[in-house]
Amino acid sequence: MARADCPLPARCRAGDEASAAGASLRTPRTRAQRTCGAAPRGVRGAVRRAFHAGLWACAALAVAFLLLPVLAIFLRVTPTTLVGELNDRVVLDALVVTAKTNAIAIVLLLVVGTPAAYLLASTRFRGRALVLTLIELPLVLPPAVAGIGLLAAFGRAGLLGSSLDVLGVALPFSQAAVVLAVLFVASPFYLRTAVAAFESVDRDLIDAARTLRAGPARTFALVALPVASAGLGAGAALAFARGIGEFGATIMFAGSVRGATQTLPLAIYAQFDQNFDVALAIGALLVVVSAVLLLLLKLPLPWARSASISPFGAVRSTSR
Repeated sequence: MARADCPLPARCRAGDEASAAGASLRTPRTRAQRTCGAAPRGVRGAVRRAFHAGLWACAALAVAFLLLPVLAIFLRVTPTTLVGELNDRVVLDALVVTAKTNAIAIVLLLVVGTPAAYLLASTRFRGRALVLTLIELPLVLPPAVAGIGLLAAFGRAGLLGSSLDVLGVALPFSQAAVVLAVLFVASPFYLRTAVAAFESVDRDLIDAARTLRAGPARTFALVALPVASAGLGAGAALAFARGIGEFGATIMFAGSVRGATQTLPLAIYAQFDQNFDVALAIGALLVVVSAVLLLLLKLPLPWARSASISPFGAVRSTSR
């Protein structure tokens, strides 16, 4: 409709004039607000640079704090000294005890923990969340509490100790006690990682196996285990790394008897006052072993799909 034909020309003109007046009033005010509210460009750049410098400083401080103790060990131990001290009989005995007890503990954990993790991953039942939470309890228990708990359960005057004593089985202060201590503190690392690994198995593969009339045992052995093997290997490595560093529960439940129950961490404690160089050499050895285990965790297994698995059970597949 043309302006001349508008039935309400006065009202139209009034609206146009009001819109124009509003636009003319808003534009200067908005520019003024931009001018007054924003900091000068040089100030903004300085603030941004200071913020990034603070971030880098915090990151550098955190990394330096974590690496400084490790570097201090290797600065005090030369390769020649390391080889010489590691040939000490105390170190060799502790190394044998550590390797033997941890190997037994990991085998038991794989045999018992793998089916248990598969059950927890594939079955939904009332109280499942509580069971998964209780599995993680040893992660947050103080080592002294773990040791006194093992004594209260398996000691001669403990909950099961009297029954075991009747059978002629004495667990405290034996290599079996070292194995139990390692199992107690390392089990959560394997179980939670294994549960997450089994949960990441494609359900279509399980359903396809059942469609082909594969029973639960064959489905577990031929489908779930191979697919989840990367996660299971990572969990076993984490459990082994935790086991070789166990100290508190072991010294309370198994003691520190050279050649019998004295593991590498206990040997460090025993040699701390007697021969500090030996203690440093054992520490360097444990650092190397831990670094190798960490490297293995970062590398995908050649026979399984690649997966990135955290100590707390999160699984992220990287297969294509």
